[in-house]
Amino acid sequence: MTDLEIAQKAQLKHINDIASKLGLDTETIDHYGRYKAKLPLSAIDESPKGNLILVSAISPTPAGEGKTTMSIGLTEGLNRIGKNACVVLREPSLGPVFGIKGGATGGGYSQVLPMEDINLHFTGDFSAIEKAHNLLSAAIDNNIQSRTNSLGIDPRTVVWKRVMDMNDRSLRHIIVGLGGTTSGVPRETGFDITAASEVMAILCLSDDRKDLKRRLGSIFVGYTFDKQPIYARDLKVEGAMAALLKDAIRPNLVQTLEGNPAIIHGGPFANIAQGTNTVIATRMGLSLADYTVTEAGFGFDLGGEKFLDIKCQSAGLKPKALVMTTTIRALKYHGGAPLADLTEPNVAALEKGLPNLEKHLENVAQFGLVPVIAINRFKTDSDEEIAVIKEAGERLGVRVALAEVWAKGGEGAEDLARAVIDIIEGGDSDFQPLYEWSAGVEEKIHTLATKIYGADGVDYSAKARKNLKTISALGLEGLPVCVAKTQKSLSDNAKLLGRPTGFRITVREIEIAAGAGFLVPITGDIMRMPGLPAHPAAERMDISEEGVVEGLF
Repeated sequence: MTDLEIAQKAQLKHINDIASKLGLDTETIDHYGRYKAKLPLSAIDESPKGNLILVSAISPTPAGEGKTTMSIGLTEGLNRIGKNACVVLREPSLGPVFGIKGGATGGGYSQVLPMEDINLHFTGDFSAIEKAHNLLSAAIDNNIQSRTNSLGIDPRTVVWKRVMDMNDRSLRHIIVGLGGTTSGVPRETGFDITAASEVMAILCLSDDRKDLKRRLGSIFVGYTFDKQPIYARDLKVEGAMAALLKDAIRPNLVQTLEGNPAIIHGGPFANIAQGTNTVIATRMGLSLADYTVTEAGFGFDLGGEKFLDIKCQSAGLKPKALVMTTTIRALKYHGGAPLADLTEPNVAALEKGLPNLEKHLENVAQFGLVPVIAINRFKTDSDEEIAVIKEAGERLGVRVALAEVWAKGGEGAEDLARAVIDIIEGGDSDFQPLYEWSAGVEEKIHTLATKIYGADGVDYSAKARKNLKTISALGLEGLPVCVAKTQKSLSDNAKLLGRPTGFRITVREIEIAAGAGFLVPITGDIMRMPGLPAHPAAERMDISEEGVVEGLF
């Protein structure tokens, strides 16, 4: 069966039953039908006592690695061995759902439900984020147009774009304000996808509503004609933006295929922003369950590093164990095997691809975390290939668990669950961030480039050098760095697979996300508004007369 068919055949429990598993009074949750609910912020403890488990992965490939599937499966496995566990994940973006990637609710017998709702509009969080973002956009252009309430904003300096949650390349670069004096002041701008919005990043890093409003007010917009910086608070719209997010700030409760709690909230991309769910959702999980499993987008060099250096430092979180998800076919791809041949046994290519896994494990060790390698098994994997990874784990002194979560759900993750519990109960991990936020901007970027990516150094364009001066003038040097980089390689060159060496990272510009509380060094050509493929996933989707969604993957 397809993922959708498996999901639609499942017998879902009422959301009250799922809330009760977390010890919640069902009168405190807001129901969105029978199978979804918003959770109360009052359920978060000041000092949550739960154990945090981070699921990461090697460098992504077109074959897929399955972090979300692994996170869900591990949660099922933990519950099967008698632990009180929940999974905390990001919400899917409609752009990838209708584009090429498809949905983001796991796969096979390791899914979160209701799959169709989560992958489509869900509880409206993305829509609220989109509206809050675009309210600021409208306020900026209205102020530029105004004669009586003008801040003197120089339209040429405005860095704030608009957003929508869809892949639409034609909106990347546009001109607004055409049509005469009553239609605004013409200027160049564009659209980003909602997941790339700073409002999304802000929601995901906010501690509470007060912190949310403060961060929204700190959004950097541009400059006045006399070179004074303008922030969202100068336009007096941060309160209205926060009001639009009054429900979006509350985490969403759903369930796994085996009826365990799943908290899903927020959805920033990891090659642009921090790539993980909200601080509020993670704290909620840690407050309500003994073990909270969460994932960070793309490879450990992106989502994993940002989770640890930005989210954990900002929120005071300390993971107790790390799961390094890998697949045999992905390692063969990093070893030079063609995409079309990845289902064929190829021990030589697998061995050539192992250095990518080894580098990510070395990176994990730099944070003081103890990992376990989770082999996300596919039916085409040979016993000889599995043995190669197990031997590599023995050589590196890292536990290895064969996880058959796609085919078997929680049953296929019991060995992985036991390995994770052993690490936690042994107190093996001692998390430490890679750098201090107080370090200089160039020092922080150099640290990531050399220690995480394996680069020889960092080069800066003239624009990036100018950006560094602006950051200094605005007094923002103490912010962490959230590098925008291709997810396909440890380097900034998507074609360099495996474990590249002898390269330098080039920073072409540095964007300011003062509200989110980080700086964004941009390397390579990073798309903030993706486009649709020649045959998007939307072409195979439909809905029956009975209201049953078809073709969603």
